[in-house]
Amino acid sequence: MSVITIRPAPLPTLDDYKAAIERLIDARAQDRRYDSAVSLATYVGSTNAAWAAEAAAFVAWRDCVWAYVYAELERVTTGLRPQPSITDFLAELPQIKWPA
Repeated sequence: MSVITIRPAPLPTLDDYKAAIERLIDARAQDRRYDSAVSLATYVGSTNAAWAAEAAAFVAWRDCVWAYVYAELERVTTGLRPQPSITDFLAELPQIKWPA
């Protein structure tokens, strides 16, 4: 009879969180038919009011997401909160509110 050792999955690295968050941000831009987050952000100064409004909302949301991420990951590194899974962490992030 052999002994099977079950090891817990390794905790995500900072690069794992960063990659997942960047994918989420790009996906929100693609939800609105932009190629990427970078593409959408370039429309902030657009002469098309609807595109400029979407870009402004997106950039404000993106900034809120990264502010939250940095604050919460700092809490993890200082021991103020346990390290979340990537799935759980993504679920905590602020949601975008698109203009009407």
